[in-house]
Amino acid sequence: MSLAKRYVLRLFISLKYVTANVVDRQSGRIVTTASTAERPLRDGLECGRACNAKAAAAVGEVLAMRLKVDGLAREPIHADAAKEVAKKGFKNQTKVWAILNALRNHGVNLHIDDDGDHRRHV
Repeated sequence: MSLAKRYVLRLFISLKYVTANVVDRQSGRIVTTASTAERPLRDGLECGRACNAKAAAAVGEVLAMRLKVDGLAREPIHADAAKEVAKKGFKNQTKVWAILNALRNHGVNLHIDDDGDHRRHV
């Protein structure tokens, strides 16, 4: 297996929760995760359990901090933005980009694999 894309970002978005996982494809394990289902994160949000772009950005910030603590922030983390938006539906596009932009803004070495359309969201 090629290690070119060893770490991959996977997103799970529902009406109530946003969860972001970084998966090590070599071992098949989740190495870091953040979710609005976590009590400290959920209690810190004004929206409570409601999932919106602000909550998604908070998940991205927490995930970025955890990646730094684990020493993975400098490792290339790959995300397929077009696939994540297609999988989550067009109405969740702002949530997907809120997470991706929060990761980038907090120093994560994020590689977005898509058609180049992300430049309008940055």
